[in-house]
Amino acid sequence: MNPPTSAPWMHRWLFAAGLYNLLWGAVVVVLPDLPLRLADMPPLPEPGRAIWQCLGMVVGVYGVGYLCAARDPLRHWPIVLVGLLGKIFGPIGFAWTAWHGAIPWHFGFNILTNDLLWWVPFAGILLAARRSAGQRA
Repeated sequence: MNPPTSAPWMHRWLFAAGLYNLLWGAVVVVLPDLPLRLADMPPLPEPGRAIWQCLGMVVGVYGVGYLCAARDPLRHWPIVLVGLLGKIFGPIGFAWTAWHGAIPWHFGFNILTNDLLWWVPFAGILLAARRSAGQRA
């Protein structure tokens, strides 16, 4: 029996996620004040700036993972799961931080493209992987 194959949309979404994360991560590492300026926020003082740049590096590393997973999304579903968890917990952390006044709510524009945009396709890939595991059993 042949293993189930991934739908083309899965490859495209993961490839797009990989490129997006690499680009966003590189911007935050190289130009850490840019996203803050776009939100009318002042630059972060140290050590916050260094932590922000480390977050950019982590986001970029996720991009590498998504590019790898794009080759075979059903096989590499754990990468997609870890990515989706980050894209769920990131907005929760943002909301908690904004609720406590440590960051302005309007900075949440980042969540639209960094997190929410990817929920449905990542969840769809995970559901397809679950179904394909049932077919192999």
